[in-house]
Amino acid sequence: MNDRDPLRERLPPDVVVGGGLPWSRYRQYPVFSLPWLRGRTLLFAAVIAAMALLSGFGIGFVARDYRIGALVAAHTFAAFLLMAAAGPALATWVRHRRWPLRRERTGVVVAVLLGIGASFFADEWASAYIDRQVEAALPARDAGRVEVHFGAPRGAAPGAAEVRRRPQSAPPLERALALSVNVLVLLVIYGLFGGGLALRAYFGEQRRWEDSRRDRELAALREQKRGAELRLGVLQAQVEPHFLFNTLAAVRALVRERPAQAEETLDALVAYLRASIPRMRDRVGVLDGTLGDQVDLCAHYLDVMRVRTGGRLRYAIDVVAPLRALPFPPLLLITLVENAVKHGVEPKPGPGCVELQAEQRAGRLHVRVLDDGVGLRPDALSTGMGLANVREQLAALYGARAALRLRRRAPQGTLAELELPLEGA
Repeated sequence: MNDRDPLRERLPPDVVVGGGLPWSRYRQYPVFSLPWLRGRTLLFAAVIAAMALLSGFGIGFVARDYRIGALVAAHTFAAFLLMAAAGPALATWVRHRRWPLRRERTGVVVAVLLGIGASFFADEWASAYIDRQVEAALPARDAGRVEVHFGAPRGAAPGAAEVRRRPQSAPPLERALALSVNVLVLLVIYGLFGGGLALRAYFGEQRRWEDSRRDRELAALREQKRGAELRLGVLQAQVEPHFLFNTLAAVRALVRERPAQAEETLDALVAYLRASIPRMRDRVGVLDGTLGDQVDLCAHYLDVMRVRTGGRLRYAIDVVAPLRALPFPPLLLITLVENAVKHGVEPKPGPGCVELQAEQRAGRLHVRVLDDGVGLRPDALSTGMGLANVREQLAALYGARAALRLRRRAPQGTLAELELPLEGA
């Protein structure tokens, strides 16, 4: 059972923005997670505490009462900390509900807005409370012309405790303009300081997670492709010498009995090797090639076998030009052709024929190798190295989307059919 909590784990390096400096390491955790909230709150608390102490000292000095200064500092600290932490704390609670992503995003936005609203009212309460305390502490001669505001609902810049003289009455238009500017400044300050920037970081983190996930999936696919290429290279390395050694062994047997036929076989083999070895060397482990390439290799091979059998083998190829251009994995087809010759035509007395056919049907490519020989033995269908390699290559390339089917023909012979998806060939 996996008990790991992704909201308590560090983000991958490609998802983190900032977070390298000691005071910003909380950004290494998911936005609105408990480690993120704890680190952010401690950082903001330290900054707010320094600001509150300076503000309280200033007001205590002006009012000549440092008790009032301490009171102002305490309320400044509490109100500012609430402003900075209320929205993120509610959003953190929402994110730990483990809701579906769409619902979570909506809940996080609503939580930050509620936190901003709560911050506004906390600022109002703190400002009014401090005003009353200052007015009660000031001498009577100063009480009518000095007041203290924490926040900006009365026209000051929000979040800045200050001592100022009462403004003179202003015309209605100026008051309306001042109120509008004040509300706009409030929205900006409360929005940014109270969780707006964190909200932006939250959605940015979601996008970076998606980009990171896509990059990891692409890297995994590339790694799978490299693994498949190495695997295919091993399988193909088994197929190539298998055919070559068999042919050379047959030539060796012909040298004493039929030298002219052995010479003709060697000429055909040289022609085959000249055509096939450069392609095999260049494409070992590479998942490309065309059906036409593989058909040509099979034609060279069949020509070698035709000469080697003294003309007893005939072959026919029925593959139209458009199909020859289709992508096709290397060295699958020649293995089936070699099996048709080795297990079908060679053991058969008299002449034999091998046919290659291809057609496109229902968005899939069907390639058939037919022979009229004695047919595959039952053990060859399951234990032959060539057929096992074909099946392994199909599994590595296509999984369950490709098939190799073998069946007996009437009255005799074997049909081997490859069925491949066109889009992944």
